[in-house]
Amino acid sequence: MIIAIDGPAASGKGTLARKLAEKFNLAYLDTGSLYRAVGLTLLRQKADPKDPNAALAAARNLDHRLLNDPDLRKEDTGRAASIVAAIPDVRTALLAFQRDFAAKPPQGMAGVVLDGRDIGTVICPDADIKLFISASDEVRARRRTKELQDKGLNVAKESVLADLQDRDKRDSARSDAPLKAADDAHLLDTTELDIETAFARACAIVEQHAAR
Repeated sequence: MIIAIDGPAASGKGTLARKLAEKFNLAYLDTGSLYRAVGLTLLRQKADPKDPNAALAAARNLDHRLLNDPDLRKEDTGRAASIVAAIPDVRTALLAFQRDFAAKPPQGMAGVVLDGRDIGTVICPDADIKLFISASDEVRARRRTKELQDKGLNVAKESVLADLQDRDKRDSARSDAPLKAADDAHLLDTTELDIETAFARACAIVEQHAAR
């Protein structure tokens, strides 16, 4: 089983993806962490994330140990990730890794859950189940601000909101694999939902498919 989960930042898709993977005993891949790792590599090299040659080199030589680096979750890493994700050659370089993970789940597991921006449209267009998770800008900014403040970072919701909106604009406007819902995706707006309610609705979608 392949479950593809897409949506903008702080919509709740990562939390839902991890919980679904755990409940149904599936492998999980946060594909955004691949782009964050490329962005983090460039930041540490003091290279410009907008430089396509530097970004491609970082993607081709990605150190997968970075996928567990706590600096991946920093806001500047997220901004760099959004920039490099708009570079077609970078997306091509990371495409094979993602598709291989979906086709051959690690440790012989029965399937995978992938979350990102273009899973249902580009990476796994034939996924068994597609979910597109959304939430209002205001709610997403509030969630992300709390997440960062809980980590001890001094951030203002206004700056977080502006950053999210900039990333949404980049992700949706890029010519290669823009952020959008697949035509056959189940849409789940989490604006008014707590995580347990959203998770219950996502589980119902998966279980309905499994019962067919």
